[in-house]
Amino acid sequence: MKKAKFTAIIGMAVMMSIPVASLAGNEKQVEIVNENIRYCESTYPYNGGILIANFGTEQLNPLNAEGKGYILYYKNGKMDTLLPADGNLNAPKGMFMRDNQLYICDVNKIVVYDLAQVSKTPKTINLPEGNLFVNDLAANGNDLYASVTNTNKIFKIDITDPANPGEPQEWITIPGPNGLLIGDGTMYVASYPADGNTSEKHVVYRISDLTNNPQPEKLVTVPGQYDGIAFASDGASLYVTNWTPAGISRINLRNGDLLPVGLSLEESLSGPADITVSDGKIYIPDLPASRVVIISE
Repeated sequence: MKKAKFTAIIGMAVMMSIPVASLAGNEKQVEIVNENIRYCESTYPYNGGILIANFGTEQLNPLNAEGKGYILYYKNGKMDTLLPADGNLNAPKGMFMRDNQLYICDVNKIVVYDLAQVSKTPKTINLPEGNLFVNDLAANGNDLYASVTNTNKIFKIDITDPANPGEPQEWITIPGPNGLLIGDGTMYVASYPADGNTSEKHVVYRISDLTNNPQPEKLVTVPGQYDGIAFASDGASLYVTNWTPAGISRINLRNGDLLPVGLSLEESLSGPADITVSDGKIYIPDLPASRVVIISE
């Protein structure tokens, strides 16, 4: 990655602090979790709670190589460390788990931990040189997909044997792929501009055919800096986070309508990232603020 683009990524991570507008009568009650959190980019459902991926660095740098990344486990108001900072994680982002194998996006790689043997050295899936901003993961059957925001690529990995994944294969090109979501054989992609310059191509995409002829189509046409994406419990809509304006919205899957979700926060969201919806709650990692905001659907 060129220095200018690297600087742009760091800058937008720190500067995007536009508050989301609340909708009258639609504000959500919130809970704030920040214990032991240091620059949390991603959340993931796990064992009745959630996992929280942290950079652990002194400065916010999504492309750091300091080896201070760690994974927390939060459940019923209690925070524990699942994976301590062991030098294998730099800037952990999106996660995926199958058969006790926890896949974690990182800088230019995906790190795979066996949660049955957490002290065991994890496997590393290296991506081709230059694919630095590995961001999120989603699976369809035995195909695992990984988004790389800075190269506009999505890779596919064979996880027929989750403990022994295949090599990443370039699958499709799409503008700024960030958050990934798959349901009923359809993929949804949240687009984020790696250079900080939002354009009409940075929207939310849908890919209906993952096997024979994958072709992205726009689900949401409003440009943004979209990040996390998750299905709502009703199955008819999904949630997506946006860095500008910073907030979370609900998307109607039938017509693509985008409705902001009103939040009543003393400190507005500054960088809402990779969200989780679980048991009627939405877990929103606010990356620059080192906190997870929890709201009811």
